[in-house]
Amino acid sequence: MNGLLDGDTPPPLEDRANILIVDDLPEKLLVFETILEDLGQNLVIVRSGSEALREVLRREFAVILMDVNMPGIDGLETARLIRGYRRSAHTPIIFVTAYADELQTSQGYSLGAVDYILSPVIPDVLRSKVRVFVDLYIMQQRLQQQALERIAIARAEAAQRAAEENTRRSIFLAQAGRVLADSLDADVGMRRLLALLVPRFAPRALLWLRDTGRGHERVLRCDAPAGQPETPIYTEGREDVLSEVLYSSTRDALEALAAPDARCDEGSPSGQAMPRCDTGHGVVLPLVTGERVLGGLLLCDPHRPPDWPTLEELAGRAAIAFENARLYGALQAEIIERRQAENSLLEASRRKDEFLAMLSHELRNPLAPIRNAVEVMRQLGAASDARLGQSISVTDRQVKHLTRLVDELLDVARISQGKIVLKTETVDLTELVSQGLEPVQPLIASQDQTLVVSMPEGPVWMRGDGARLIQVVTNLLHNAAKYTGPQGRIELTLSTNEAGIDLMVRDNGRGIEPSLLPHVFDLFEQGPRGLDRTQGGLGVGLTLVQRLVELHHGTVRAHSAGPGQGSEFHVHLPVPQQDEVPAASVAPALAAAAPGGWADKPRATPARACRVLVVDDNRDAAESMAVFLELAGFDTAVELDGPGAIQHCAIGTPRVVLLDIGLPGLDGYEVAQRIRALPAMADALLIALTGYGQMDDRRRAHEAGFDVHLVKPADPDAVVDLIEEWRLRDQAARETAPQTEAQADGQTDGQRDGDMRAVAS
Repeated sequence: MNGLLDGDTPPPLEDRANILIVDDLPEKLLVFETILEDLGQNLVIVRSGSEALREVLRREFAVILMDVNMPGIDGLETARLIRGYRRSAHTPIIFVTAYADELQTSQGYSLGAVDYILSPVIPDVLRSKVRVFVDLYIMQQRLQQQALERIAIARAEAAQRAAEENTRRSIFLAQAGRVLADSLDADVGMRRLLALLVPRFAPRALLWLRDTGRGHERVLRCDAPAGQPETPIYTEGREDVLSEVLYSSTRDALEALAAPDARCDEGSPSGQAMPRCDTGHGVVLPLVTGERVLGGLLLCDPHRPPDWPTLEELAGRAAIAFENARLYGALQAEIIERRQAENSLLEASRRKDEFLAMLSHELRNPLAPIRNAVEVMRQLGAASDARLGQSISVTDRQVKHLTRLVDELLDVARISQGKIVLKTETVDLTELVSQGLEPVQPLIASQDQTLVVSMPEGPVWMRGDGARLIQVVTNLLHNAAKYTGPQGRIELTLSTNEAGIDLMVRDNGRGIEPSLLPHVFDLFEQGPRGLDRTQGGLGVGLTLVQRLVELHHGTVRAHSAGPGQGSEFHVHLPVPQQDEVPAASVAPALAAAAPGGWADKPRATPARACRVLVVDDNRDAAESMAVFLELAGFDTAVELDGPGAIQHCAIGTPRVVLLDIGLPGLDGYEVAQRIRALPAMADALLIALTGYGQMDDRRRAHEAGFDVHLVKPADPDAVVDLIEEWRLRDQAARETAPQTEAQADGQTDGQRDGDMRAVAS
């Protein structure tokens, strides 16, 4: 069958079968080789049983041709040993012998021999018998190879099907993940999940969520459409009978899953919680993230064995999406709640600031006539009566104290609204400290306290707002004086070093409680007070100190060893750059801008020819100011509303107008604009007298045509000085050489801007 004919090509080496020839006689081996070489197979020739055993261990043979009688290990023993190897247990063995009795033949066949050939051999018989076993071996090898190939093909096809299924599952799950994660609205996610399940996995499904992020549960059922082009049917809630039954089934199944004795499903890894359970209506898959059960998914009457790995993975991704939606909903609710709280706080803060500003304005209105009346009484010779003079002094001090409280309230409102703008210049802090001492001296003297001031002999320069820094010094000293008892000691120290400027105010008074110390700079914060409130105040002074110091890029700290141990306030301010230090002192300019500067300047005797119009809807304020100006030598008139003021200016043409902003009907801004429009009033002095003193109020006053902006209660002496200074400047301007109208207007505007800056400082 596989013998080679003349001209045939022998098979490749890798396709040839191995034939083992075992004989101790060389001549016989030569005969066997000659006879069998026509088969075209691989002949392996050995001369002993031991060599045969070695070859059997090395390779596999189609047939073994072996002599029975050999020295050493004979053929029968060699056959027995060959049969002991697993590889050669069934290899055909043909014995070649010159003599074979029945006993020997029986023994050979028992050892697995397939045939006996008597020697001398007949070539064709030997060749034919060997060929049969070679062909059988080759056929077995081919069948085995084909079986292996079929197994490999089957495995490849199964792997391909599994890969395709995994690919389809991965694509489906990826698309499902994108669809579910695309929206953070739980309601939208529920519809999308059910659309993925029906009718792909089941004709009906029910989804239940415990919390959608809006604080309530949600139940949604989806039924497959009756016709192909129709859309699925969604049923909200569980009002109908079917939804209630399915909902109850889902709840019961989830409780069973959560039970401690719940067993694992066959498809689940050992030791894990059961991922699903069967009910009378279908299969329930819980939606779980971590240890939190978000809800359940019920598949009713699946029409084929469900793809559980896909469903469980889909349930896991859906649970993550719903948890994100729940967290997002809770976050949105928290944000809305927080925003509402912030809006409430902002509204409360806005109302507080508006209240403080309005309170300051409303308090200034009665303060103005009181202060004017005090000055009128003083001018009318109250000094002749000691008791009346004392009463006037008391009233004056209390009005100034009340004015200070009102100013503090307004400053707090301004700082809270970010409306305080510093007028920064190079100032001498020693001069400012000296000016800050003046307002507190009466309080310190009244309590017989000792004030020790230590400052450098030379100037201490820095960049800042002089008026605001004076306010810092005054408030710190005022606070120390309030909380230090009679005959107490207050120390003020001003020093400089490379790190900056240090201002220290120390007292030996009541001290500060440890619990209060971190809050001493908080708004309206005060220490324990008795019912008599002998210290007074609103609890805003230190707040102003801290915020004004911070506006100057400095810091302020408070220290106290405890009650009865006194307190210490340390202000640190930055030093100016070298090029910011002036060559000469600017103290005179600061003195003019400081509080009380108007009253300290010598006043020239006014000319009665200067007519002044006072406009205020508060009759007491208007008339008291008019009386004081009359005592100062001015010709005065009073109007109580805007139209009357405009008409008076059109007829009487006063040179100076003191105009209240908060007039009823026509406000002061509109009145000022109309007065400025009158030709005879173009160069008159317009003074805004109002309870509103914020920067925006000053800007609007300037834009309306006012020259000066004064805040109630204005110092009557300062008003007299202001009018007299303007009158002298106006008189000097009229006596100079004639100028063009444009130059005169420009000078008037410049003077007006200068007055505005001087008063604002």
